[in-house]
Amino acid sequence: MTGAGVVLLTTFLASSVEAIEMVIIVLGVGAARGWRSTLVGAAAGLVVLAAVVAVLGVALAAVPIGALRTLVGALLLLFGLQWYRKGIARVAARGLAGMSVPEEPESDVPATGMDWTAFVLSFKGVLLEGLEIALIVVSFGLAAGQLGLSVAGAAAAVVIIGAIGFALKTPVTRIPRSLLQLIVGTLLTSFGTFWALEGLGVTWPQSDVDILALLVLYGLAAATFIGLERRAMHHPSAEAA
Repeated sequence: MTGAGVVLLTTFLASSVEAIEMVIIVLGVGAARGWRSTLVGAAAGLVVLAAVVAVLGVALAAVPIGALRTLVGALLLLFGLQWYRKGIARVAARGLAGMSVPEEPESDVPATGMDWTAFVLSFKGVLLEGLEIALIVVSFGLAAGQLGLSVAGAAAAVVIIGAIGFALKTPVTRIPRSLLQLIVGTLLTSFGTFWALEGLGVTWPQSDVDILALLVLYGLAAATFIGLERRAMHHPSAEAA
C-alpha cells in the first residue's frame, strides 16, 4: 500500500472509532427520548464543530481536550446514572418477557417543544467526538504531509458510520422502553466514566477498547441488582409480610 493509502486507511479507522461512539450516543438518546430534539442537538453539534474547525484550523492541536473530556464525561455520567437506576428498577419490576405492550412515555419528556435533555446529550456527544476526529485529522494529516487525504478518510468514516446508525434507527426504536432505558443508561455511564477519568489524567491500558470492559462491568452490576430486586419482590421479609 502506498503512503497515501496508509494515511487514508489509518485516518478512516481511527475516525471510525470516534464516529461509532458518536452514533451510539445519538441513537440511544433518540430511541429513548424521541428523535426530533436529539437530531436537532446532533445537527447543532455538527454546526458548532464546523465553525470551530473553520476558525481554529490547525490550532485545534492546542485545544485542552482533557478538560473538555472531564466536563462532558461528568455530565454524561450524571444523566447516565439516572437512566441506569431507572432502567434497573423497571426491568426488575417488569422483567424482559411480555414487554411488547407500548409503555407510557417518560414523565419528563415534554409532549411539545424542545426536549433539552435529549438536545444537550446529543449535542455534547457529537461535539466532543467531532473534536477528537478533528484532532486526529489535523495531527496525523500534518505529520504525514497529507492533510487533504486525512480529511477525506475522516469524512468517509463519519458518513459510513452515520448511515449505518440511521439504518438501525427503526430496529432500536422497537426495543421495549424499560430495557432501552437500561441499555442507554449503561452506555452513557460507561462513556461518562471513561471520558471523565481520562480527562483527569487516568491512562486506560487498552485505550478506547476499555469502554467495552466498562460496559461489561456495568452490565454485570445491573444484572446483579435486578436479580436482588426481583428476589426481594418475590420473597418479602417476614416483617414486611
